[in-house]
Formats: sequence, C-alpha cells, structure tokens
Amino acid sequence: MSVPIEDFALLSDLQTATMVGRNGSVDWLCLPRFDSPACLAALLGDSGNGRWRVAPADPGADRCVRRAYRQDTLVLDSWWETGDGAVRVTDFMPPRTQLPCLVRVIEGLSGAVRMRSDLRLRFHQGRVVPWVRDAGHCTVAVAGPDAVWLGADGPVTALGDTDATVWEFTVPAGRRLALTLAWSPSHRPDSPAPLSVPAETAMKETVDFWRRWAGQCRYQGPWRDAVVRSLITLKALTYAPTGGIVAAPTTSLPGRIGGDHNWDHRYCWLRDSTLTLSCLLRSGYREEATAWLDWLVRAIAGDPAQLQAVYGVGGQRLLPETEAPWLPGYEGSRPVRFGNSAVGQFQLDVYGEVLDTLCLSLRAGIPMPAHVWDLVEALMGCLLRHWREPDQGLWQVRGPRRQFVHSKVMAWVAADRAVRMGELLGRNGSSAEWRAMRDEVRRQVLSEGWDAGQHSFVQAYGSPDLDASSLLMPRLGFLPPSDPRVRGTVRAMSHLDHGGFLRRCSRDGDGDGDGSDGASGGEGAFVACSLWYAAGLSADGHTEHAREVFERVLAVRNDVGLLAEQWDPQTGRQLGNAPQAFSHLALAETAFALSAAPPRRGRPRHLS
Repeated sequence: MSVPIEDFALLSDLQTATMVGRNGSVDWLCLPRFDSPACLAALLGDSGNGRWRVAPADPGADRCVRRAYRQDTLVLDSWWETGDGAVRVTDFMPPRTQLPCLVRVIEGLSGAVRMRSDLRLRFHQGRVVPWVRDAGHCTVAVAGPDAVWLGADGPVTALGDTDATVWEFTVPAGRRLALTLAWSPSHRPDSPAPLSVPAETAMKETVDFWRRWAGQCRYQGPWRDAVVRSLITLKALTYAPTGGIVAAPTTSLPGRIGGDHNWDHRYCWLRDSTLTLSCLLRSGYREEATAWLDWLVRAIAGDPAQLQAVYGVGGQRLLPETEAPWLPGYEGSRPVRFGNSAVGQFQLDVYGEVLDTLCLSLRAGIPMPAHVWDLVEALMGCLLRHWREPDQGLWQVRGPRRQFVHSKVMAWVAADRAVRMGELLGRNGSSAEWRAMRDEVRRQVLSEGWDAGQHSFVQAYGSPDLDASSLLMPRLGFLPPSDPRVRGTVRAMSHLDHGGFLRRCSRDGDGDGDGSDGASGGEGAFVACSLWYAAGLSADGHTEHAREVFERVLAVRNDVGLLAEQWDPQTGRQLGNAPQAFSHLALAETAFALSAAPPRRGRPRHLS
C-alpha cells in the first residue's frame, strides 16, 4: 500500500531532495541532483524499488505519533512511542558544500527503544541492486557511476540480508545515535567527507542556515508561518549552482489515482518565471531573484524560435521522455515517466513570461547583461511572425493545437512589456510595430475570447469551456479588476467548482476526449487555481470571501505545511507531484495580496 502523498515531508540540500514519510521511510531520493536517476524509488513502487526506513523495531510502530519542522527550518523532528519508551528521529540534509548527504539522528526520550535501520538501495530509477561491502567504519553500495556510503557514530548490529543493509540498535533515554548516508562518484576510493562531520555540528549549521534565510522574509501579515514555509519550500527546490527552480522534486505522482496523468516535474518551467521573480522580490530575496534571472537568460539563449516551455536545472534543452515499465507506479498509476516531452511543444505564453520577467527585473533595478535588449528584439521579432498561430497553451495540451485565450493574452503581455522596456531604456526603434501588435492582440482577445452568453472569457476561441487562467488577466494588466468582463469571469468560475476548490478548466480529460491535458481520466482541483480565485475575489472587493477561500487552501496543507499540485475534495487527498512550487508561489503571492486589501464587501453569490 502506497504512503499517502500528504504523508511526505521534504528535505533538501539545495541541489537534490528527499521525501520522507510518517512511517520513517525515505521513499524518494535522486543523487546527486534533482534530475538524477533515483536510488530510492519506493514512492513509485514498493520497498523492492528502494527505501531507507528508520523506525522502532516494534512491528506495531508503523507511524510516528507526530512530527514537525523546527521553526523556520527544513530540519524535521518525528516522535515515536512504543511500549518500551519514546524516541525522536531528526532528519535533515545539510546545505551542500561538497557531496550530498542525509543525516538521521535518533535520540532516546524515555525507556530504551530498539530501533531498526533498513536501507534498500536500488540505483538507476529503482531497479539496479548494488554491490554492498563492509568498509570497516561504514558500508558502501556501488553500481555503475554511483557509490552510497552509510555510517553510524555508535554501535549497531548488522542483520543478515542479501538485498539490504539492516542494522538494529537500542537507544536509551538521554542517549543518541546518528546515521549518515552520503553519495560520491564510484571511482573515488575513499569515504566522502560528510561522514566525518559530527552530526551535532551538521545539525547546528543546518538549523542556523535556514533560520538566517527565513529571517529575511519581509511578510509580516496574519499568515506569516504559512508564507515562510512556502518560501522555504521554494528555496528547497532551487538548484543552487545555477539558480534554477524545479517545479517539484518528484515525477509521476498522479493527478488521478490509477490514471495516466503522470508527468516528470523535476525541471524548470518558464511559466513560473514572473511569479517566481515577483514572489522573491516582494518577500525580500533579491539574491535568489537575481540567480533565477541569470538562469533564465542563460537557458533561453539561442534562436528565439526554439524557445522552450521547460528546461533542465542547468539550462539543458534535451529532456527525453521515457517510461519505466519496471515501476508499478504510485498506487498503480502508470506509466511512470522520466523526462518531459513538453520541451518540444509550441507555447506562445512563454514569450510573455520571459519578457514580463525581464521588465520586472529592469524596474526592480536588477543588473542585466548588455545583450538583454538584443534578446528582447529577437523574441519580439519571432513573436510578430507567430503570435496568430495556435499552440499547446499553459496546460501543455498533448492533443491538437488551439487558439488559447491565455496564450494570446501573454502575447499581449510580451508586446506591452517590450514597449515599456524600450521607454525605460530609451530604445524606441521598434516600439510602433510592437504597439500595433499589442493593440491587435487585445482587440482579438476581447472579440474572440469573450463569451457574452456566459459573461466570461473562455479557454479558447470558439470554445464554451472556461479556464481558470482567465483569472490572471488583472494581474497581468490586460484589464483592470473593476472591468465588468473581469467581474463576470470571476463569477463564472463557479462552474469550475470542485468541492469548494477550482478545477483548472471545464473539461480536464475526464474521458470526453477533448484532450485538454493530453491524458485520459479526471483529476483533482488545482491548488494554484483556487488561490488565483481568492486573489480575484480580493481584487473585486470581496475580501471576506477571498480570505475564506484562502483559508480553505491552507487547511489542506499536510501536517508540515506542504502542498501538492492538486487536491481531491472527494477523497480528501493530495494529488500530483509534491511539493509543487507553483502551489507555494501562488500561496505566498495571494497572502501578500489579501494582507494589503482592506475589508470592503462580503460574500458574492457564487462558489461557496
């Protein structure tokens, strides 16, 4: 039986991440970076696909009694109770200076508890059993280019197991024992440096790092704890060497249990560009915002006609999508995918995202390379030729291209921001042509994207379907919040209601063959869309209801404050890859918006 998605907590060293469940099992770990092959992949299968469980040896201790991150950190404490006593397990990944490691400290609180560490490494996406040998003070598992070392700073008893490294040890009250797992290239003969660092030192440095970082947050509103946790999560999903931010640390967690909405999100989406930069700048993290911008400019360098929707953490363009038939998938949700074929899609919206990000950076005073203006002109030159074409849209349709309204709005954004940057920089050579395009796009969207019968903008020209992305129009500056068409669109979102949350569109692959997301089977409500709705309500003056919607989203975070991509109100479960950067970015941005909005009007008569 798979562990519920909401049972997982996140650990990160700012280059890769670990998912640890309430049962004490690390079920997902890619080494040495986010997009590397997994060496622990029970998340998408079972223990035979790799896991590391540290828990009481008592068979009845299947879940910790409670757990929590230490205040403003990514250091996780889990408390266990048995008939013999109580222990606390503290898990963390020190921010990386050399090689990645995961530390698990077991501390006796009362009595004397027999503990078991069961490490089952499976390299190359959960299928290769490594060669394991005793290296004296530790064990080392080797397969191909990878070596994983496991050491303990106290006495342990090894149990015979041909497929795993199983240790047992007793922890009495007031005593502690630390286990450290570290990766290194297999050609290096010596144990990696992290094994020689005392656990207390590593823990203190990790706690201090996260608290210093969290202390920079400017938000002081009523939801500070939630905002700080979301920002810490965003930082945890940052690949420090380049500044790229992955959408999630996982792959193939399904949008519907048993379905095929299973995508690899361990990459960087341009869709998130402006929201990421805005959130970081607003929250006080200028250094991270600058690093994200630097990653963006490097990643998109090249022919503007080859602009992609998604890139690797290093800016790589080739992310070939493959399937892993040896993995049964999360609760039987197949196929399991690695890589993402969205790199080959045509998405008009990314031009708007990039130019909006560049404009925001310029206005914020972030230094930009001298060639950025050449980039602006190249992007606009390409967009002028292609903006009338259909595309795959924000939701990355895997079916036929369509004239998506959001994509056209983002084409308008691109032209608008290019004009603004030209004015700021005194570069007005092409501004007349860009203004003409901006005006034409706007006229077309207001004519073709508006459904007078529903009094709402729709998903695509000629379609009756609604799309939550229409809620972004005021934030993008396409129309003011007071415009009757915006207000009508907000009211129309009641048709996307799914148990008090929002689906992303009217038809989301529920078997009617519309191909809106390129997969069969329904899906849950999108967390980010529900948060966009709260922001839309607030902008329209319905502050009280906006806060209710926002609080409803906060209530479905898991016990340590994390959100997946989706929420299923019918089963009360998180769905999709987790934790999802898009969800946490929207949470922080919406908290800022709601905190700045004065109470004005009550609940409108739509979407309870």
